[in-house]
Amino acid sequence: MNTAAERIERLRNVMKAAGADWYICYTCDPHGSEYINAHYREREFLTGFTGSAGTVLIGMDKALLWADGRYHVQAEKETEGSGITVMRMGDPGVDELDEYVRKNVSAGEKIYLYGRLVNAKDGRKLAKAAADAGASLRIGQDLVSAIWTDRPADSAREIRLLPEELRGASCRERLAGIREAMKKAGADTHILSSLDDQMWLFNIRGADIEYCPVAYAYTVIKEDSVILYVKEDAVTEELSDYAWDENIVLRYYEDFFNDLKEQDPSSKVLISPEYTDYLTVRLLEHSSAKLIEAVNPSEKLKAVKTEKEIELIKESYLKDSAVLTSFLKYVKENAGKTPSDEKLLADKLDGMREAMPCCNGLSFSTISAFGPNAAMMHYEATEEDHAAIGENGFYLVDSGGQYEGGTTDVTRTLAIGDVSAELKRDFTRVAAGCLALQNAVFLHGCTGRNLDVLARGPVWELLKDYKCGTGHGIGYMLNVHEGPQGIRWKPLENEAVLEPGMLVSDEPGIYVEGSHGIRTENILLCVEKEKNGDGEFLAFEPLTWVPIDLDAIDVAALEPKERKQLNEYHAEVCKRLSPLMNEEEREWLKKATREV
Repeated sequence: MNTAAERIERLRNVMKAAGADWYICYTCDPHGSEYINAHYREREFLTGFTGSAGTVLIGMDKALLWADGRYHVQAEKETEGSGITVMRMGDPGVDELDEYVRKNVSAGEKIYLYGRLVNAKDGRKLAKAAADAGASLRIGQDLVSAIWTDRPADSAREIRLLPEELRGASCRERLAGIREAMKKAGADTHILSSLDDQMWLFNIRGADIEYCPVAYAYTVIKEDSVILYVKEDAVTEELSDYAWDENIVLRYYEDFFNDLKEQDPSSKVLISPEYTDYLTVRLLEHSSAKLIEAVNPSEKLKAVKTEKEIELIKESYLKDSAVLTSFLKYVKENAGKTPSDEKLLADKLDGMREAMPCCNGLSFSTISAFGPNAAMMHYEATEEDHAAIGENGFYLVDSGGQYEGGTTDVTRTLAIGDVSAELKRDFTRVAAGCLALQNAVFLHGCTGRNLDVLARGPVWELLKDYKCGTGHGIGYMLNVHEGPQGIRWKPLENEAVLEPGMLVSDEPGIYVEGSHGIRTENILLCVEKEKNGDGEFLAFEPLTWVPIDLDAIDVAALEPKERKQLNEYHAEVCKRLSPLMNEEEREWLKKATREV
């Protein structure tokens, strides 16, 4: 029997014993993290689907997996033969989970999920759907634990302090900004669950989640006190001394829930429903505390980088661009001519990055994909499952590093051998979209939704679309995906105005299942352009300096403005990278950035 099918059957036996008709696993940890420690990957354990997002609903006679547009192809491939039906989110006629529950769960049935592994926003949405169906929702039991006998241990690695020279601002300055926001919101207490916000606030970093330098923690902020709950094994003498100096009370992570039960019922508690788990919110509601629900104040404060952080980020991106360009040179000169595969190339690039003294590892698992595999946006080549690099086709590499001074993310697609006119056309329109957004000038007050069409428009001209956003924020020595800003055409619940100092990715693409995938990604810094009688104008400054493969460009398909933008970008790439390269690399770079 398929491993996933076997596990689901074992879970159904546990469900029967518990009286559950349905069981739901979100992709979540108690802090609403995007990427999660192996200990919390219950959905992956059950289904075999390894994507970073998705939700599974298990009934007695069906199993359904919701996956967004980034993972449609991957989810179907990884669950083949398991009996799981992939619900392709965003496709016509595919209900969201809550709507499916309303239509398909019968009155009197019981839906179980573990309330610590779903955020309050999704938990409430599901609770309403269950109530509308006449069903009940139970959130106190983790039924998967009963069958996951070799579950990986939870993590509690040592927390490190950022050196003074890498701190964009002091902890006290950041606390003052949060307390000011609390006051405006009418809150006397703020419970901060999101891990990267806490790392940013205290100028600390951890290692509890792969690729994300965060530590498991909770923070409770009041007007005259701040408590940081961390795991006992994570505490060092350096952290204890720092906490004493900064008037931070250190308590153990496990004490958080006990302290929560003692919450003053008159408290006005500010929380983010996206990052606070549903069980915590239910406990707060039971205490009669007044909940004030909003985006964490730290989210926007963290998104606007300080001058010091920007300086260090620029240095990191330049070094990272040089390493990636050296790798692209290697691929262009060898792929299709000497035997190679996706995994070998990923390992080579990873090794090149990690050999840099300033690099602390990768910012996410490298996507190294050839031909049809590149159509899976978050594909990962493994020892067991990878493709050879063929003589003709597109090779896509999406990668990044964690540096002492920045977090990087960049994608390039390369033509290997001969590629068809259709593939060149697709590549050219993707590159044109990336450059159009990169060169945008816009008024302050715009959100990413106002700008998305600049990148997506050239793709739409081909009557194609990429089923994901165009861009996301990026952390400073933190998570590679960060809010609240983003670039996408669909409305967001909490759309953020773009501010000088914010970073966004610029990554349009085309993904044709079974054929090819194309993505060109640069990271952009929002900057002030000019203030005049018509308003405050902003623009973007690219941080990524990596050639766009001219062998895949159909020059005749470029508009004059697009050709000018490509040539200007390449001239700057050559100027900035040349001092970091040897003579052979510089010669290759000159050709790769030649004027067209």
